[in-house]
Amino acid sequence: MRLIENGIYYEDSYSGVTVGAIILNQGSILVDAPLRSEDARSWRASLVNIGSSANRVLVNLDAHPDRTLGTRAMDATIVAHNRTALTFRNRPSIFKGLNHESGAEWEMNDEVIGTRWSAPDITFSNGMSFHWGEPDVLLEHHPGPNPGSIWVIIPSSKVIFAGDTIMPDQPPFLANADLPAWIESLDILKASYQNFTIVSGRNGLVGAEAIKAQKNYLTKILRGLEKLAKRNAAPEMTEGLVASLVKDLPVPAKLQEHYMQRLRNGLYQYYSRHYRPVEGSEEE
Repeated sequence: MRLIENGIYYEDSYSGVTVGAIILNQGSILVDAPLRSEDARSWRASLVNIGSSANRVLVNLDAHPDRTLGTRAMDATIVAHNRTALTFRNRPSIFKGLNHESGAEWEMNDEVIGTRWSAPDITFSNGMSFHWGEPDVLLEHHPGPNPGSIWVIIPSSKVIFAGDTIMPDQPPFLANADLPAWIESLDILKASYQNFTIVSGRNGLVGAEAIKAQKNYLTKILRGLEKLAKRNAAPEMTEGLVASLVKDLPVPAKLQEHYMQRLRNGLYQYYSRHYRPVEGSEEE
């Protein structure tokens, strides 16, 4: 567990996503959950050791399985955006895996198959705030990576949990993304949250240079897709973008095929949905 500021923590050693915790006088606000149940239990025990009470809420930054499969094991009231809650309406009660390889973290953790989902208990549309003793904590909707993507912001401490808005050194998940909205969210992050400590949902702490790099990478993806659309290319042609996009990242050899599959699936799904709309596209 890593301390950002008094009462504000993050942990990036678990499978799935980077998780966070804000320990307040009247309760605790948790940010996402470890993917595996055993890691979730370990995280809960660590939180008790630093003073987390039984009064806690867990905020899902979006609906991605990597950050929502472990939610039930956290034994907390779940808060998420309305669009995240809608996603759960289309999910079976028990996770049986998905029909395609999306390059997600859960695909390397077979033990999560059979996990029972926990849908959000409380939802909101634009924003929500917690006043549980200093500091105040804000939730804001910032779509892009996912329709229900949100940020957790602690203004007085200048800390922000930005989820998958920034994913340095790995390809983004594209199947449910909106690239123009994502780029706009990055512009907001850069303009409105200067000098904030930014916690990425996949990589721990990141700096301002990561915002610029993420925007450049997404812009390259968008331009590539638009070129294909102008030629009225078939969705299968997005395969030609994969090698170049992987080359732009410092990908470990053991993860290269996994990340290529993430791009392969995401580009195909994104292109089909935005340029060749088809029914029944699946979520990552």
